Amino acid sequence: MSRTALRICPLCEATCGLTLTIEGTAVTHARGDRDDVFSKGFICPKGASFGAVDGDPDRLRTPLVRRDGELREATWGEAFDAVAAGLRPVVERYGPNAVGVVLGNPNVHTMAGALYPSVLIAGLRTRSLFTASTVDQMPKHVSSGLLYGDANAIPVPDLDHTDHLLLIGANPLESNGSLCTAPDFPGKLKALKARGGTLTVIDPRRTRTAKLADRHLAIRPGTDALLLAAMAYVLFEEDLVDPGELTPHLQGLTELPDAVRDFTPEAVAAACDIDAGTIRALARELAAAPTAAVYARIGSCTVPHGTLASWLVDVLNILTGNLDRPGGALFPQAATDKTPRPAGPGHGFALARWHSRVSRHPEAKGELPISALAEEIDTATEEGEPIRAVIAVAANPVLSVPDGDRLDKALDSLDFMVSVDPYLNETSRHAHVVLPPPPPSQSPHHDFAFNTLAVRNQVRYNRPAVPLEPGRMAETEILARLTLAATGMHGADPAAVDDLVIGQTLGKAVKEAHSPVHGRDPQELAAQLAGVTGPERRLDMMLRLGPYGDGFGVRPDGLNLEKLLAHPHGIDLGPLRPRLPQPLKTASGKVELLPRPIADDLPRLRRALHERPDGLVLVGRRHLRSNNSWMHNVPALTGGTNRCTLHIHPEDAERLGVTDGAPVRVKGAGGEVTAPAEVTDGVRPGVVSLPHGWGHDRPGTRLNHALKEPGVNVNQLLDGSLLDPLSGNAVLNGVPVEVVPVAEKITALT
Repeated sequence: MSRTALRICPLCEATCGLTLTIEGTAVTHARGDRDDVFSKGFICPKGASFGAVDGDPDRLRTPLVRRDGELREATWGEAFDAVAAGLRPVVERYGPNAVGVVLGNPNVHTMAGALYPSVLIAGLRTRSLFTASTVDQMPKHVSSGLLYGDANAIPVPDLDHTDHLLLIGANPLESNGSLCTAPDFPGKLKALKARGGTLTVIDPRRTRTAKLADRHLAIRPGTDALLLAAMAYVLFEEDLVDPGELTPHLQGLTELPDAVRDFTPEAVAAACDIDAGTIRALARELAAAPTAAVYARIGSCTVPHGTLASWLVDVLNILTGNLDRPGGALFPQAATDKTPRPAGPGHGFALARWHSRVSRHPEAKGELPISALAEEIDTATEEGEPIRAVIAVAANPVLSVPDGDRLDKALDSLDFMVSVDPYLNETSRHAHVVLPPPPPSQSPHHDFAFNTLAVRNQVRYNRPAVPLEPGRMAETEILARLTLAATGMHGADPAAVDDLVIGQTLGKAVKEAHSPVHGRDPQELAAQLAGVTGPERRLDMMLRLGPYGDGFGVRPDGLNLEKLLAHPHGIDLGPLRPRLPQPLKTASGKVELLPRPIADDLPRLRRALHERPDGLVLVGRRHLRSNNSWMHNVPALTGGTNRCTLHIHPEDAERLGVTDGAPVRVKGAGGEVTAPAEVTDGVRPGVVSLPHGWGHDRPGTRLNHALKEPGVNVNQLLDGSLLDPLSGNAVLNGVPVEVVPVAEKITALT
């Protein structure tokens, strides 16, 4: 007999509510949950394929331990014994920094990934932390940290109320949004237009989002910061600056005009390939709109000036008075946020507190550039020990990081590697131990990270839709046991990890004057926590201490786990509201508009006014039915438009002798790949595009469907040397490449 269960979709940032149909223990169907307070029934092809993703026969079901050079099935006890035996000698002989921790994108899509890696890193005391953030959104974290004093204080566009939306390097009709959690992003853009609003898209590709826009400008890749600086220049030059109620909260406003004085529309036009008159019109329209929001994403982050572009997005919202106001860009407030502290100066945000060992890359937000992972493993220096062991959690950097071939060899040289992954993929195949988490249906779900970026405040939680299969281990327990094994506490009760966090959190809360539990007994508070598992008790604690919480009985109408469980479709907490100055943690207690690291990087942007690469440049792209390298093993999510082809404009194809469907060789600084050409005017002349996450042709994996059409790894065209210096983010877009039909020989890059 079939039954239904609710589940928040974990397959992208939209976090849509699903209603699952379950036969026995198998998910046989998924549809949108019409009663979900946030998504209201919306579903995309990924969500509709939840059952196929969940039931993929290639998912690992038992741990693997390397014996005599081969990965073989093992018991959980044997696996964690091997982890402790492999990691602890490395730490004890070479120190904690000899253990690298690599966190992949899927971590932010699970409760376990949100709750345990920080405990693992703190327990190890390693500074060798690498995450997917530095091939994605790290520039936005850095710019937010410098502006607001908090790297996670990221304002999002008020999509439901804005009159004017300027999108840069974003394609939410295919990505469903990013750093802007918004179910049915397409519907929200259509509603914007239906109410008379304006949508402008800046993108070198004519994406599905661009086709919906009132205006699409095909900018030259990598020049977003120049365009945004020129718009800021126009606002000052034409006396259009009006921060309004923001003014008392701003520091550095009088210094900004001088900072952007060289970026006139006429000066940037040639570099951007957008004429000066259009740039002026963009600035005027932004200033004239009743409400407006500028929103930029991965296309503007994975470029040489990603942090400056991210900073300028917020600068434009501030100069037009659209930051922290309805219809503009506002700061969400998640139910599990910390207890709001009184407004006032904070500790601020610091960069470069330490550096990578080989290339001396500065740390950002506690992380080193993941592009430097290979050299940190394979290069000896006098600055300390190389990384000799790696803990990879939901990470596949061999495909997601520049020069995967070098990283592939580096991982093979490690003394020890443990991978937490449901698949034996291009990265986990190198591990000495693989710890497979259960499928999503067998895991609880709450979106800790994405609710801090949501376009409407709400809270939802699902317990597992399907009981844990015999022989499986909950992902939360896997990461708790991994933490114990890695930190010299192997064999201890995994509940000790949750108890430690609860004790530390409550012990700190009772000492804070602004906390609702100030002065109370932390042990008495811990005894009140509800939940059948340690993670649920931690969720209950965070809800009670959070901005909407009951404060452990102080506010009887407030949130707690019991109340949340009584609302299976979620609880609506209302639209985004102005919050300044409370979120600010800068040393001044104000928005610091021209922080020193930004000012020091502006001369590099001025030099870009005169840089114009010859030949073709490469940009990436994403597909609606894919999410990086995760989903190419699911037949329902491959084929059709979700193919690994090189998009090339007809003019460039004719000039190079490239025909549609024929193989072409693409060469970059890091190597070369061969892919079918797809001749299309969906890219502007001078630009070619390959999708991200492909290249499933390495031996030793167990991805049977992905192997049938492996595609090529676009990141192999990069050598990892190009980084945004402030954030350490990899430059993935706007890089020069050469393209020729496979019958011709490629000449060296000039």
